[in-house]
Amino acid sequence: MRSSGWYLTDDVEDFLARAGGFLRARPAEHVMQLTWAERVRVRGVGAFGRAPVFGVLEEGGQVSGTFYHLPPRALGLSPLTPEQADSLAAHLADTGLSPTSVGADHDTATAFAEAWQRRTGVTAKLRDVRVRQYRLGTLTPPEPHPEGRARVLGEGDLGQAVFWCGEFAKAVGEDVTVDAETWASTRYADKRYTLWETPDGTPVSIAGMNPLIGGQIQVDIVYTPAHLRGHGYAAAVSAEVSRAALAAGAQEVVLFADQSNPTSNALYQRLGYRRLSDWSVYDFASTD
Repeated sequence: MRSSGWYLTDDVEDFLARAGGFLRARPAEHVMQLTWAERVRVRGVGAFGRAPVFGVLEEGGQVSGTFYHLPPRALGLSPLTPEQADSLAAHLADTGLSPTSVGADHDTATAFAEAWQRRTGVTAKLRDVRVRQYRLGTLTPPEPHPEGRARVLGEGDLGQAVFWCGEFAKAVGEDVTVDAETWASTRYADKRYTLWETPDGTPVSIAGMNPLIGGQIQVDIVYTPAHLRGHGYAAAVSAEVSRAALAAGAQEVVLFADQSNPTSNALYQRLGYRRLSDWSVYDFASTD
């Protein structure tokens, strides 16, 4: 389906054939598009309940923007100009697609939210939680280094991974159940996890990384229980996972951090991560 330059499809292979080169040319900026397209490709559309919708903006014979929509998740946008965001809002309104939220870099998300509110009459509300995207420059391991060692979790460690990811989900307020039964359907299932253990083998911190996609790897998640923080465990395990990502062939390594948490933002910068962009999510509510 095409209108005003936007091409929509529910076929992820079609989407990647049209937009894959554009996305991979700047993989850090398009990390969410690449990640969710790969999940749909690997897991199949049945794993998401409702068929996803992907969009490609073509201008002058070149791809200049994309989006994905996997209900009930936010509409995810690549960086767009205000004019491109407005054209997308107009097209989605015409086709009857009604996202409940939008997430992207702050300028893009704001431009779309304003356009969607203007064209549909919904109320757009900026979420309080905003995140900052970082890209790794030169990895700088922490000093001093805490005692202990890193251990990569394998297939026999599913229970450990489920427990730690469940604790992380609760800590960040994610509305998801993470247990052995639901594990395969969560966003946590396709990551590789590394624990930091004390010399006596006690696990104290965890970090995960997504698969290599389009030449980049996203570090996601990093979590240390509150009572164990302040000992350098998160820095040690984050550095180890970042090193593993580079060793796996990543040309770019990225991660997201809550802007309201100065400790984690400072930690990543000490390890060599540099700010790339700020991301926001707007929720939409009808005025009726």
